[in-house]
Amino acid sequence: MKVINKDISQITIPTPFAVGDTHVYLLKGDKLSLVDAGVKTKEAWEALTSQLKQLNYSPNDIEQIILTHHHPDHIGLIEEFPRVKSIVGHRYINPFLIRDEGFIDNYIEFFKTCFHVNGVPESFQSEMEKERKAFDYFGRGELTEFIDQGQNLPGHEDWSVIETKGHAQSHLSFLREQDGMFIGGDHLLQHISPNPLIEPPYEGQNDRSKSLLQFRSNLIKCKEASIRTVLPGHGPVFSNVDEVVEHQLSRQEQRADKVYQYLKKESASPYQICKQLFPKQYEKQIGLTMSETIGQLDYLENEGLIEKDLVNGQYVYETK
Repeated sequence: MKVINKDISQITIPTPFAVGDTHVYLLKGDKLSLVDAGVKTKEAWEALTSQLKQLNYSPNDIEQIILTHHHPDHIGLIEEFPRVKSIVGHRYINPFLIRDEGFIDNYIEFFKTCFHVNGVPESFQSEMEKERKAFDYFGRGELTEFIDQGQNLPGHEDWSVIETKGHAQSHLSFLREQDGMFIGGDHLLQHISPNPLIEPPYEGQNDRSKSLLQFRSNLIKCKEASIRTVLPGHGPVFSNVDEVVEHQLSRQEQRADKVYQYLKKESASPYQICKQLFPKQYEKQIGLTMSETIGQLDYLENEGLIEKDLVNGQYVYETK
């Protein structure tokens, strides 16, 4: 637990995921709000309640929950606060909270189809069904208010909402311009590079969003904003925003160049490229590694350096 200033405190919560601990933030204003809600485990709840107690609060004192995005380490405990009447976030979070079965079925089916067309062997298809179990870590509930770019946080009118899609299509961050405080969720991290995850099209969309391109654009947006201090979802609080953004962009470009150099030698499917990029990780983390690979291919294609062709129902990429 860390008191950031008189109206913001950071609470650190364990997760069962490789990313490690996650941070949530207690925000004082016209309402007492919790920004994000950890993962749905006993250990997370014990850590959260213990640190609230150190701050002289209890779960009964929380009036509102504000969500940066829909991932399970950020929305897991939303139903544990008896006085919460307001849960706010991007509208794309809602299907995950209400456990819309049709949405979940389509979500799983999208990845099965996506992986097939990108060359992933059938032996990995069962991994997609395991994704249903990830929903066990999600809290159940429903957003009471949708927020988006250009609005202010309810109960905290000095905080503005900034769209930061990329890591998730539901991702929002929050900036207080008067002192440059930035609650960044998983968009802006100092110690690791967030993985811009591919997701199915949402209602009203025909195609999946190109998450890595969104992520890059929104990183640059952060350079142009008046951010002085980043309060992240993982890792240390930091202030060297320009340096971190440049490092993230450079690291991504280096990985894209590795893909480009490989394709200069031979054409390949995304799965074949994934194995080259992540030889030790791809079998155990096929979803994450394929998201990263497809993102790099989206980037190179957008730069006009490569093109793809559909061969026997599967994509093959080559340089132009």
